[in-house]
Amino acid sequence: MGDDSEWIKLSIDQKCEHKLWKARVNGYEEALKLFQKIEDEKSPEWSKYLGLIKKFVTDSNAVAQLKGLEAALAYVENAHVAGKTTGEVISGVVNKVFNQPKARAKELGIDICLMYIEIEKGEPVQEELLKGLDNKNPKIIVACIETLRKALSEFGSKIISLKPIIKVLPKLFESREKAVRDEAKLLAVEIYRWIRDALRPPLQNINSVQLKELEEEWVKLPPAAPKQTRFLRSQQELKAKFEQQQAAGGDADGGGDDGDEVVPQVDAYELLEAVEILSKLPKDFYDKIEAKKWQERKEALEAVEMLVKNPKLEAGDYADMVKVLKKVVGKDTNVMLVALAAKCLAGLATGLRKKFGQYAGQVVPTILEKFKEKKPQVVQALQEAIDAIFLTTTLQNISEDILAVMDNKNPTIKQQTSLFIARSFRHCTPSSLPKSLLKPFCAALLKHINDSAPEVRDAAFEALGTALKVAGEKAVNPFLADVDKLKLDRIKECAEKVELAYGKNTGGAADKKECRPAAGKTPVLSGAAGDKDTKDTSAKSGPLKKAPAAKSGGPPKKGKTAAAAGAGGAGTKGKKGSETKEIFEPELSIEVCEERASAVLPASCIQQLDSGNWKERLACMEEFQKAVELMERSEMPCQALVRMLAKKPGWKETNFQVMQMKLHIVALIAQKGNFSKTSAQIVLDGLVDKIGDVKCGSNAKEAMTAIAEACLLPWTAEQVMSMAFSQKNPKNQSETLNWLSNAIKEFGFSGLNVKAFISNVKTALAATNPAVRTAAITLLGVMYLYVGPPLRMFFEDEKPALLSQIDAEFEKMQGQTAPAPTRGTSRHSGGSGDDGEERDEQEDIGNDVVDLLPRTEISDKITAELVSKIGDKNWKIRKEGLDEVTSIINDAKFIQPNIGELSAALKCRLNDSNKILVQQTLSILQQLAMAMGPNIRQHVKNLGVPIITVLGDSKNNVRAAALATVNAWTEQTGMKEWLEGEDLSEELKKENPFLRQELLGWLADKLPTLRSVPSDLLLCVPHLYSCLEDRNGDVRKKAQDALPFFMMHLGFEKMAKATGKLKPTSKDQVLAMLEKAKAIMPAKPAAPVKASSRVVGGAAPAKFQTASAPAEDSGSSTMEPKPDPKKAKAGGAASKAKGAQGKKVPSKPNLKEDDDKSGPIFIIVPNGKEQRMKDEKGLKVLKWNFTTPRDEYIEQLKTQMSSCVARWVQDEMFHTDFQHHNKALAAMVEHLESEKDGVISCLDLILKWLTLRFFDTNTSVLMKALEYLKLLFTLLSQEEYHLTENEASSFIPYLILKVGEPKDVVRKDVRAILNRMCLIYPASKMFTFIMEGTKSKNSKQRAECLEELGCLVESYGMNVCQPTPGKALKEMAIHIGDRDNTVRNAALNTIVTVYNVHGDQVFKLIGNLSEKDMSMLEERIKRAAKRPAAAPARQAEEKPQRAPSTNANASVLRKGPAEDMSSKLNQARNTSGHSEITHTVPREFQLDLDEIENDNGTVRCEMPALVQHKLDDIFEPVLIPEPKIRAVSPHFDDMHSNTASTINFVISQVASGDINTSIQALAQIDEVLRQEDKAEAMSGHIDQFLIATFMQLRLIYNTHMADEKLDKDEIVKLYSCIIGNMISLFQMESLAREASTGVLKDLMHGLITLMLDSRVEDLEEGQQVIRSVNLLVVKVLEKSDQTNILSALLVLLQDSLLATASSPKFSELVMKCLWRMVRLLPETINSINLDRILLDIHIFMKVFPKEKLKQCKSEFPIRTLKTLLHTLCKLKGPKILDHLTMIENKNESELEAHLCRVMKHSMDQIGSKTDKETEKGASRIDEKSSKAKVNDFLAEIFKKIGSKENTKEGLAELYEYKKKYSDADIEPFLKNSSQFFQSYVERGLRHIEMEKEGKGRIPSSTGISPQTELTCVPSSTNTVSSSIGNTNGEEVGPSVYLERLKILRQRCGLDNAKQEDRPPLTSLLSKPAAPTVASSTDMLHSKLSQLRESREHYQHLDLDSNQTHSSGIGTTTSSSSSTAANIDDLKKRLERIKSSRK
Repeated sequence: MGDDSEWIKLSIDQKCEHKLWKARVNGYEEALKLFQKIEDEKSPEWSKYLGLIKKFVTDSNAVAQLKGLEAALAYVENAHVAGKTTGEVISGVVNKVFNQPKARAKELGIDICLMYIEIEKGEPVQEELLKGLDNKNPKIIVACIETLRKALSEFGSKIISLKPIIKVLPKLFESREKAVRDEAKLLAVEIYRWIRDALRPPLQNINSVQLKELEEEWVKLPPAAPKQTRFLRSQQELKAKFEQQQAAGGDADGGGDDGDEVVPQVDAYELLEAVEILSKLPKDFYDKIEAKKWQERKEALEAVEMLVKNPKLEAGDYADMVKVLKKVVGKDTNVMLVALAAKCLAGLATGLRKKFGQYAGQVVPTILEKFKEKKPQVVQALQEAIDAIFLTTTLQNISEDILAVMDNKNPTIKQQTSLFIARSFRHCTPSSLPKSLLKPFCAALLKHINDSAPEVRDAAFEALGTALKVAGEKAVNPFLADVDKLKLDRIKECAEKVELAYGKNTGGAADKKECRPAAGKTPVLSGAAGDKDTKDTSAKSGPLKKAPAAKSGGPPKKGKTAAAAGAGGAGTKGKKGSETKEIFEPELSIEVCEERASAVLPASCIQQLDSGNWKERLACMEEFQKAVELMERSEMPCQALVRMLAKKPGWKETNFQVMQMKLHIVALIAQKGNFSKTSAQIVLDGLVDKIGDVKCGSNAKEAMTAIAEACLLPWTAEQVMSMAFSQKNPKNQSETLNWLSNAIKEFGFSGLNVKAFISNVKTALAATNPAVRTAAITLLGVMYLYVGPPLRMFFEDEKPALLSQIDAEFEKMQGQTAPAPTRGTSRHSGGSGDDGEERDEQEDIGNDVVDLLPRTEISDKITAELVSKIGDKNWKIRKEGLDEVTSIINDAKFIQPNIGELSAALKCRLNDSNKILVQQTLSILQQLAMAMGPNIRQHVKNLGVPIITVLGDSKNNVRAAALATVNAWTEQTGMKEWLEGEDLSEELKKENPFLRQELLGWLADKLPTLRSVPSDLLLCVPHLYSCLEDRNGDVRKKAQDALPFFMMHLGFEKMAKATGKLKPTSKDQVLAMLEKAKAIMPAKPAAPVKASSRVVGGAAPAKFQTASAPAEDSGSSTMEPKPDPKKAKAGGAASKAKGAQGKKVPSKPNLKEDDDKSGPIFIIVPNGKEQRMKDEKGLKVLKWNFTTPRDEYIEQLKTQMSSCVARWVQDEMFHTDFQHHNKALAAMVEHLESEKDGVISCLDLILKWLTLRFFDTNTSVLMKALEYLKLLFTLLSQEEYHLTENEASSFIPYLILKVGEPKDVVRKDVRAILNRMCLIYPASKMFTFIMEGTKSKNSKQRAECLEELGCLVESYGMNVCQPTPGKALKEMAIHIGDRDNTVRNAALNTIVTVYNVHGDQVFKLIGNLSEKDMSMLEERIKRAAKRPAAAPARQAEEKPQRAPSTNANASVLRKGPAEDMSSKLNQARNTSGHSEITHTVPREFQLDLDEIENDNGTVRCEMPALVQHKLDDIFEPVLIPEPKIRAVSPHFDDMHSNTASTINFVISQVASGDINTSIQALAQIDEVLRQEDKAEAMSGHIDQFLIATFMQLRLIYNTHMADEKLDKDEIVKLYSCIIGNMISLFQMESLAREASTGVLKDLMHGLITLMLDSRVEDLEEGQQVIRSVNLLVVKVLEKSDQTNILSALLVLLQDSLLATASSPKFSELVMKCLWRMVRLLPETINSINLDRILLDIHIFMKVFPKEKLKQCKSEFPIRTLKTLLHTLCKLKGPKILDHLTMIENKNESELEAHLCRVMKHSMDQIGSKTDKETEKGASRIDEKSSKAKVNDFLAEIFKKIGSKENTKEGLAELYEYKKKYSDADIEPFLKNSSQFFQSYVERGLRHIEMEKEGKGRIPSSTGISPQTELTCVPSSTNTVSSSIGNTNGEEVGPSVYLERLKILRQRCGLDNAKQEDRPPLTSLLSKPAAPTVASSTDMLHSKLSQLRESREHYQHLDLDSNQTHSSGIGTTTSSSSSTAANIDDLKKRLERIKSSRK
């Protein structure tokens, strides 16, 4: 039992894997409970079981397996990760569960499968189940079938894919196992429930008995559509809906809706397997079909007929077969064979469907012509054939052929064609039957309704009726305007019949006018074609469902046209109905007119009309006008009134006043009444006659405009033009043309008869009068706005001079957009705003113009001989043939679409072995596209697709030519034809990398411009996925680029679903790419406002679309602001729906916005910029980083801009032509000031766009861009904006590229911009970018960048150098050795600049240079001769210019991401700026006191006596609103919100060249350091802070101290702040330890230099400073990281010994620090990294071998080194030798030998020896220092002073000696000793003197303090750490310090009673209870507290807080004191000047 119970303790997952079945059973049971308990589906617990679930279901023990299955089911149901296990678990279920005898196991297995489907894993489940059908075990097969059946029954055919199941059904029916056959039968019945008759064709070949049984079962099924009863997790809404319905008792309507949604229409054709028949053709087929005996031809045809009976055929090249069948139909004399061939064609079309489309154009004309046959059997066969063919193409494509046949004389042909049109219309929808198509068809059919043959008339009526039914009355009525009532009724009657026919056939389809084929009409197609339609309609269901509402306002029932138009047809021109009546308004006789007029006019008025007195006539006109003004529209008899006006003298009126009134009245009548064309005709002649009149012309024009508004412009214009040109008066002609130009702009171009115009314009152009010609050319210009380039074609035969004038006019119009129509809209659109009539008319313009072009028929020139030439074996002859074709097309210019056999011949040449011929063929095809215009559409399938194949050519130039050709074609045809069918997917399938990358590139270019695509695009997706994993990188790249655009049209869901068939590894990769693509997927181009896709598509050359927006709703009809003339192809318009969606659609989404250039160009999107930054950070979009901008970057920028940049600007910005970029820049400059906020919100995008411009080659754009940038950055600095990192990094690198431009002017601008950028982006960060620029290959760029670096250092000091000055200088110094002379010079100049700022330290920072480089540098430095105070002067000049730099760093990122900054911080930062700026007086207002002083009055000016003001009150304390220091503290209140940036900012100010700024910054940092809770915030910034500090120390040393003008108190104040801060810092061990070696080295260097600075000692408080430094040094030595500080000191010593310039005192002090460290070693040895220290010593010894050290003047270095090493050996013992790991070749190291030697002696000996040696050494040094022959007594004394123990004694003796022998000369003793020793001795003596005399206090006057030696003992032997020497610190008691502190506190005005809460600073001498030293920190704090008190004092005065704006990071002292000092200084200087002038 022991064994058994062991497993009980195991965890659940371990139990489940246990080898004991009982354990597993228990495990499964517990797992089941656990799975039901876990509530969170994403709990990590689930992941534990991922690998185990398969074992659950495949358990070998039956009992355990059942439990395992239950647990697995719970897992799948509840676990988030369950989907990952689908494949393996289902495979386990199929193979190990379905074969179990227990029914329960099978049930659970099926449940698991269904549960996986529910969690969205339907595809893998289905895959595994279908694999199971191949299993040998019938049990498994039965279970799999049952599972599939249940899944289908519950989830429906939308989720369970039926095609693969139906494919295996016939095989299942053949199974030997009855159980399998029975289950298969049940499955077939279930499938039939879902797809009904679509299941019949695939099962037609099964056993007839089984089929019969099935039929019986099928009949029993209820007719109601089945519903999905179980739902996926993603279908919860549907589920809820379904449950509601169940609860409500299955509401019928709801059910109906659901049915619609849930049951997709399945097309039987899709379920069939395609059969390949070409290879099965009889071998001799082509010979037989040409045979003379008809029987042989019949055999051949019958063989084909048998093959094409297959319902689905494999795609292939059927061109030859179609060609021979067409020949039989067209030319065979045996009608029986004609019928047979027609059947074959029908079969082919039905089997190939869309793939047959490419042959349709060839066959249709032949079949239509053949309708002349009378035999019913032939006619029926032909009908079937043409109907089947129609379904493979579109009406658009074959419309030309049909219309050509309509004019045939044979009545049967006319009849059958009309009937075919009627049948075709039934397959159309309102959207696929646009007006552009209806127009020509209706015109042709209207001729037929007047035909003499009744059958032709009937057929035409039927066709028109069908059109009316499909497109709606609104669309068709305009074409039926002239049809009389009888015929109109007949058409309507036919329309109703059509409706009834649908009613019978398709039930509900009557409501939606979607025409499915009537079964009766096309018997053959009932199966396949019927289903095909079902597919078509379902595919189009989107637009269809909307059809009734949008297009026709419901199918209008019977009723008058007018009523229908008014009520039903919302968009029909409101007046259309009434107009129909008015057109026929009879002409009234003069009597009737008089009668009607007298009813409304005063009698006197009528009598005086023809009075001889003009005044009476004038009075009469006035009355007439009043009467008209008061009349109602309904009462006004327009015709009668105008007749009255025309009454004698009528239009021959001689008095101009009367005439003017008359014309005005005509205008009034036209505006106010129902003015008909009849009335218009009465007056127009007179108006035209007066239009040229100087006085009445304008009134005549006004009247004509009013008439045009009443009767529509097209009609009025035609009348007016014909009247004007029938006259001789040139003035009238020119004015008429001018009026028309304006009218077109006002009314728009819709409906105008271009042809009539053109003929009139041609007449005008030929006129002799120049005014007429000019007016004609102006009119052409206006027409060009609407029509575009094709307009020019009509005038190509004009004289060159005239043509050049026309071209000039067109040139003027380019880039302009047609204005929005302002008239003629409201009345004619019935206020509908629908996308009805007008839009279509607009679209016709394009078509009209193109249709008007005289097209030549060239088919007769394409002779058989020419075709055979093109196909000849000899390439030269082939070339001749192609040349001939070229010349034929060139001669014809515009051709008709029928090109006979040419298409086949050219197709063969596309794969010619001679590439030159391929290219020639491609150029012919380009020509063809231009010449044929949109009609080229019908050749897309047979000629266009083969061009795409050429994209796979290996030669680059051939591919380029092919791409150009494809683009030329798509420009004419639009993309729809190309994307329909499987052609593209077949091309992508080919594994040709060239073809794939070109084709994908092309699609990526075209797809984003389309608003909708055919569903066939989905077929390309699997191949797109294979391209994503192609071996070729370019293919993968292109595929990734195209991915978002495929997704844009197909949606993520479909794309993701399509990955189902990929291998698991591929699938994951592809899905990841899809996710990425989803993030950058662009939105579909929006439809132009209200104008639906038709408009956009309307006209192929996108130019025509300018006009295409409907007058009333376009707001403008613009597309691109300037149609690009190069792209505007001459070709005609695509008259088809989405025709020219090609190139230019995207530029038209928002027409209204487009035209309105008045609005803002930058739209502020809230948080837009932040979101873009997030996206870029999260890699949702491409990071803006490239060497040259790729298309995807440009596209991405375009997309990002679309929401926040005005459309028209964007079009200009992304135009291909540089002039447009200039326009965009001009607009941006113009809007810069007015749209500041907009510019800032889009700044990142603007800068990115400008970087693109940097890559343009056009200089004018570049100069404009730089100009803009200068203005932009000036504005930003005024706005105190701060560039974000994102903006900077995506712009600055590209700007820096331009600094290397060859053109000087560009470089100059770029430098100016870089200069300005420092005002809005920290110079230190700029430095990094510019430093990167020095790495360029372009030498100019390197040189300019180096110069710019120099300028930065000069202006901002060394603190700009990043990452550290050392590294930066080393980088710069590299360039001294550059190949290029300018770069060398720039590098040298830059380093000289640094040298001027920084002094000799430069050499140290640069490091080792080659001798040559070093000599060049030294030479250059000498030459520069360091002009005195150069740096400060430069800084002073720079100040005003760059002053805001700190301010800019400070200013809040206005709209940047840091909106969350605390307001206090912002306030503080802003004010900091003010405080600094207020100090710098603008240059021009500064008094140059130096100059005035130096000017010794060479020019004597009489100075007026200056008034002596009392200046005393200036020194009164000023009320400061807010002491500046305190304003700072808020920086640290919100320390943790954005501490780092704040601290960085403040630290950067520490190193500022301006003393006040630096002091303010230090005060802030001190405040942080003093508060323990906040001090941590400094962590991570220590190095940075220390660097800034020693930079400032250097700056003081080199610059401030040398500056005569500076008040030295300021410097002391700064020193005390610095030292105070450092002491605070180094008291905190945690922070102090962060300082790195390099930084500590530099810091120590700075501090020691300061201690040795004699200038400081001379200052009033200098001693105090030096004492504090001493204290600080000790703190640094004690608290820093011991390894770092020791290492730093060693390196510093090495450097100081090496540097010739360095003073020996410096090295001594460094060594004394080292001794101090040696003393600390026993405590710190364990924390030291000995390996590193020994490495440093090793390097030291390498640089200074023993011999070299011994040569030193002093023995200190060698002693120091030995002491250090001995101490280390003493502490570590022999182990020390293990620490030499970092030394290479340690055997050669002198250090190892030395250590080994030391180790030989015992430790104790070594200790004593060392001491003695040290003593000896010290005394030896002293002896040396006293070389003069003096008496032994003095020598002895000095020996004592120099010794360790007896220093004090020696000094005391020396004091006594001097007292005794006052004249004794001790000078010789001191002369040779160091300065330190001398001053030490002097101080010691003075000290003793004071003590003796009892002077405890420090005399404030003396600069030297007696206590110095405690803190700084500079003697030749003792250093900072006097610990080595004197330990007698106890002589000075704490009382002295307290006394001193008191004095200090009094001096600072502090109350001595108040105790500082600061911990006492321990003295450096003795650790225990050492007396405090008054450090500068205390000074600082005392001053701070003083300020604080004064502030509190002022706050009591309740000062208005607004005054505090000027208080910034103020000076440490209250500004009153500093101003006092300044004024004092000024007073003195002014006094000096006055006295010198006297």
